[in-house]
Amino acid sequence: MSDDRIGIDELLERVRSGLDRVDARTAYEEYASGAALLVDTRYAALRERDGLVPGALVVERNELEWRLDPLGSHRSPQATGHDLRVVVFCNEGYASSLAAESLRRLGLHRATDLIGGFQAWKAAGLPVLLPPGEQPPAEDPTTTS
Repeated sequence: MSDDRIGIDELLERVRSGLDRVDARTAYEEYASGAALLVDTRYAALRERDGLVPGALVVERNELEWRLDPLGSHRSPQATGHDLRVVVFCNEGYASSLAAESLRRLGLHRATDLIGGFQAWKAAGLPVLLPPGEQPPAEDPTTTS
């Protein structure tokens, strides 16, 4: 009898080897050109704490397959077909890899995820809608343009 058990690190490595993962800048460019749908799977507390990516479809992880299955009765209007380019992101880019692989099993063969997740997006200086009451960091007054 063989032992088919693997740990999460090995599973993640296997899943990622089948994805064409993208960095934050590439995800932004694909979205801005209309070539990709960004999907935020972070839970509400993280979105409230850190903000939102403008234009991203928010679908919590436990609803992802139902909302993005083009054949599903509970699909989002954005789930237009199996050729849809979907870039899933979570907070740091771990759960999103597994989510993208799950979408591929549904036939969304162009699904992938964002390397580093929302935190990489934010660190790259890409657009973020801050939570109410939050202000962007003040610019350094000692620098000139």
